[in-house]
Amino acid sequence: MEETTVLIFLSLFMLVGSYLAGSIPLVMSLSEAKIQLFSVFGAGLLVGTALAVIIPEGIRSLFPSGAARSSITVEDTEDLYSLIGVSLVLGFVVMLLIDQCSTSRSRDVEVANANGASSAKFTATIGLVVHAAVDGVALGAAATTAHTDVEMIVFVAIMLHKAPAAFGLVTFLMHEGVDRKRIRRHLLVFSLAAPLLSLITYFGIGKEGKETLSSVNATGIAMLFSAGTFLYVATVHVLPELTARVGGAFRVNQLFVLVLGAMLPLMLTMGHHH
Repeated sequence: MEETTVLIFLSLFMLVGSYLAGSIPLVMSLSEAKIQLFSVFGAGLLVGTALAVIIPEGIRSLFPSGAARSSITVEDTEDLYSLIGVSLVLGFVVMLLIDQCSTSRSRDVEVANANGASSAKFTATIGLVVHAAVDGVALGAAATTAHTDVEMIVFVAIMLHKAPAAFGLVTFLMHEGVDRKRIRRHLLVFSLAAPLLSLITYFGIGKEGKETLSSVNATGIAMLFSAGTFLYVATVHVLPELTARVGGAFRVNQLFVLVLGAMLPLMLTMGHHH
């Protein structure tokens, strides 16, 4: 019962924290130039969190530590290393397929309705919601293992990138001209995805499944899978859209802010030992 209470508390904290972080651009009075600058900063955060937070934490979760590490054979280690690439590629490919399906649907809507073209701009939201849902599965799976340290590591890793992801999503949608009421709905869906999936995963896995997850660390695979979806959204949609908006080349201040956003997650996680 105690682990259930902890997971519910973490899920609520994740929901509120993510929504508040994403609401920051909405409550600030920003000019078009500042919105664009925040959008560039948010894009940097998306890339930086995927590379400096999610992938390293996924790899750490995948490999056991302490006494359990000594029992791993060379063949087992090679299998774990291959899982890193497989998980990342699968996340990227799944997001690619979702993107293509949503784009095809948007084109059909556009043919029927001239205003339907704007729906194609919401692929970033779909991608981040899918990514957040996978995060929730990772947290729920970690909670079923009864290893509190693993659960807290996964939670901290998720929060370190959910906040900047929410911020980046909102600034991107603001820059695309989406009205604030609709942006709040997108933000709410994004904020709810991880907490809901964490609880569904936790309560949906039976006793036998919990025993399996205790011996096979599925949280690492789930986090690496989510990193693949994250990288797709950041590199295929957010960055190209911004590059097109600024005329193909960033100004000096925009480039500085982009690099700062990408480096910030790395600086936040330096010295973060488990």
